[in-house]
Amino acid sequence: MTLLVVGISHRSAPVALLDRLALVDDAAERLQVDLLGSPHVAESLVLSTCNRVEIYAEVSRFHGGVVDVTESLAKATGVPRDELTPHLYVRYEDRAVQHMFEVASGLDSMVVGEQQIIGQVRGALRSAQETATAGRSINDLAQAALRVGKRVHQDTGIDRAGASVVSVALHIAAADFGGTLDGVRALVVGAGAMSSLAATQLQRSGVTDIVVANRTFAHGARLAAQVGGTAIELSTLADVLPDVDVVVSCTGSTGLVLSEADVVAARMGATTPLVVVDLALPHDTEESIADLDGVRRIDLASLAEVPEANAPERDVELARSIVADEVRAHLAAMAALRVEPIVVSLRARADRVVEAELQRLRMRLPELDDTAAAELARSLRRAVSTLLHTPTVRMKELAADPDGARYATALHRLFDLDPAAIEALSAADESAAPSADALPSDPSYDELLGGLS
Repeated sequence: MTLLVVGISHRSAPVALLDRLALVDDAAERLQVDLLGSPHVAESLVLSTCNRVEIYAEVSRFHGGVVDVTESLAKATGVPRDELTPHLYVRYEDRAVQHMFEVASGLDSMVVGEQQIIGQVRGALRSAQETATAGRSINDLAQAALRVGKRVHQDTGIDRAGASVVSVALHIAAADFGGTLDGVRALVVGAGAMSSLAATQLQRSGVTDIVVANRTFAHGARLAAQVGGTAIELSTLADVLPDVDVVVSCTGSTGLVLSEADVVAARMGATTPLVVVDLALPHDTEESIADLDGVRRIDLASLAEVPEANAPERDVELARSIVADEVRAHLAAMAALRVEPIVVSLRARADRVVEAELQRLRMRLPELDDTAAAELARSLRRAVSTLLHTPTVRMKELAADPDGARYATALHRLFDLDPAAIEALSAADESAAPSADALPSDPSYDELLGGLS
């Protein structure tokens, strides 16, 4: 089996394409389940955020797995495969582990060091567990990634400024109001995690007049109460639009919630600026809003290059060092698990030999009392366990080496162990993942696949 990630993000594709790839409602869950119906996919987890869609999978064949995942993603999003592939990236085995650890740490985020990604990875894992698409491999990987992400945020200053997509967007918005949002009037559209963060950030920035519009009024009212604001039905959004200075929309639903016509009607006779912050994928607001006089529209595409999106280089380097250490530790642990069948088989063989010798001893010395026999059995088992301890520990340590499996194979052949054990050990080799040494350091999708027919 091979651990694989096929993904597309703000680093590999324009936001316009990510907009079309957005998995709304339960689309991510359906994709996870559909993937398990593919010929080569045994486990799956879909991580879908405002700037990435990534599929983590355990596959029986590398090339077949990549094709299965790509075709499933194209089918789920309606974006043709030929349009997808130039923007996809593929990671496998150790590079897949490294990638997920970097993602969970915020190192691959649009705003480097942001903490929201940890919650998004946790949510993706929970979804994969609920749909029963995450087995041991994906579970172990995601749990480890969450732990690494927490460690990076605890042990470095990568998020010292508390930067996030929301905070950076609001920092840009503040420029239209003299560098501060103190005293402006704000409308938050949506009541999910991103909207909650936006409402909280607005309150901390000195905004005292916050209106929350949401399709489910009760959810909007709950968020409004948390920030001392008021809630309205989403259908009445146009009624309050003339009275606000900033609109933050991040519903993550299909269809526009704010059109150019809505803004034109609200701006009749207006002399103060209006800033529309659209952090949704697919986008919530009509792009042509940006062309209106006195209106600024901020979306995800405009956030990627701003200085505030970059964490201090020293903290980034420390975070990368932590990730590298954690990747090595994780790979060593996984390698040790792969040789576990050999260890179990060796100890089982030793136990059979001990039991055979004890049985022979009882037959040759029938006068041996139970107390003496039990003491002899303990001594013999202790001696065998002591002899096996060092080679089994060393085999697990050596398993992480490039040729580590050879040591386990040699042990298997020397002691004539259970054939099923060596079959389990060689299963990963049969998955036919390409050798990392035979590829560039950052191979493209086409280089990894050798072209798709």
